Amino acid sequence: MKFLPISLLILALATAGALAYDPSPLQDICVATNDLESGVFVNGKFCKDPKQATADDFVFMGLRNPANTSNPLGSKVTQAFVQQFPGLNTLGISMARIDFAPGGLNPPHTHPRGTELLVVVEGTLLVGFVTSDQLNNTLFTKVLYKGDVFVFPIGLIHFQLNIGNTYALAFSGLSSQNPGLITIANAVFGAKAPISADVLTKAFQLDKKVVDHLEAQFWYDNN
Repeated sequence: MKFLPISLLILALATAGALAYDPSPLQDICVATNDLESGVFVNGKFCKDPKQATADDFVFMGLRNPANTSNPLGSKVTQAFVQQFPGLNTLGISMARIDFAPGGLNPPHTHPRGTELLVVVEGTLLVGFVTSDQLNNTLFTKVLYKGDVFVFPIGLIHFQLNIGNTYALAFSGLSSQNPGLITIANAVFGAKAPISADVLTKAFQLDKKVVDHLEAQFWYDNN
C-alpha cells in the first residue's frame, strides 16, 4: 500500500480546516438548548417570508434629523442596526449617525463584531483607536475635517471628540448587522452587578475610595 507524503497530508488537513468554519456570532451570547419549546433565539434574527417583504422593509428614516446632544457627553449616537432596520438582516452591514455638541465626546468604546468606517460631514473631530498588546497598545490618532474618512478596526477601542467650536456630524458604516457596543467606562464601572472593588483597585492601581466613587456615578449611555 502506498502512503501519501506527510506534506500532502498536512496540506489536506489545513485545507479542510480552512473550508470548515462556524458562522460569526451576531449577538453577545447564544447558549445551546435541547428544549425546543423555549429555544426561541437564533444567531441573528428570524427571516420574514420573502413573499411578504415590501419596499418599506428596506428603508430607514431615523437618521434624517439632528439628535439631542444635551447630555453629560455632549454627543448622541443614532443607530441603524438590524434592531432598528430589519431589512439589514443577514446582509452584514449597518450604519449610525453621530451628533456632537462643541466639545462633545463619543467616549472610548469597542464594537466586538464590526469594523467601523467613519466620515465627517460637518465640523472637526479628533479620533483614534488603540491596538492590542500585540502592538504594545499603540494609539493611532488623527484630526479629521469635513469629508475625511477614518477606519476603526474590528474590536479595538476607539473614540471621537469634537475639538471645534461648532456642532459636528459624522456617519459610520459598520461591517455587521449587529456590531455590538461596549463603552469602556460604563462596562467597567457601571456593570450590573458591580465588579468587585478589589478587582478594580488592583487593575487600575486606584484607591478603593476612588473606585467606590466611580462605581456610584451614573454612567450615561449616548446610544
